[in-house]
Amino acid sequence: MKKIVLTSFALVGLLISTSCGNNKKEAEKVEVEKEQVTPTETESTEKETSESSTIVAIAAANENFTTLVAAVKAADLVETLNSAGPFTVFAPLNDAFGKLPEGTLDGLLKPESKETLTSILTYHVVSGEFKAADVVKAINDNNGSFVITTVQGGNLTASLDGDSVILTDSKGNKSKVVLTDVDASNGVIHAIDTVVMP
Repeated sequence: MKKIVLTSFALVGLLISTSCGNNKKEAEKVEVEKEQVTPTETESTEKETSESSTIVAIAAANENFTTLVAAVKAADLVETLNSAGPFTVFAPLNDAFGKLPEGTLDGLLKPESKETLTSILTYHVVSGEFKAADVVKAINDNNGSFVITTVQGGNLTASLDGDSVILTDSKGNKSKVVLTDVDASNGVIHAIDTVVMP
C-alpha cells in the first residue's frame, strides 16, 4: 500500500513538474512571439511616418499644389514619387497650371493623354537631392548657366536673374523658382511659377 501511495505521489509530482515545464515553455514561446512582432510594428510605423512626409504627401497637404497632385495621380506617378528617391521636384503652383492655354490642363488629365502628362511631369523631376544653394553654386561654377538632366530625359537650363533662379525649358519658355528647399523624406521641393515643357 505504501508503495502505491509513493508511486502515486511520484506520478503527481512528475505531472506537476511537466505541466510547469510546459507552462514555462509556453510563456517563453509567447515572449519570443512578442519579440518577433515588435520590430515589424516598428518598421510599419516608420514606413507610415516616412510615407506621410514624402514629396507627394507634402504637396497634397499644401493647397497651392492641388492641381499638381491631381496631375500626379492621373499619371499614376504617386508610387514613384513616394519611393526612396531622392528626388528634386520643381513643382508648378496652381497658378502655373492656370497659365496654360485654355483647355490644355483638362486635355492632359484625360486617360488618353497619360503618356504626355507623364512626360511633362517627369520633366519637372531631377534624380538626386539638390537644395537651392547647390543649384546656385552649379550656376555660378558654370559661367552663369547650368544644364539639368531631368528624369524624363530632357534638359532644363538653370540661370540667375538677380537672386532668383530661372529655369528655361527645351522650347525656350522660362519659369521662376519662387519657393525653395521644402524638405521631404525622399527629397526636396522647389516651387515654380510656370509649367516647363519638354
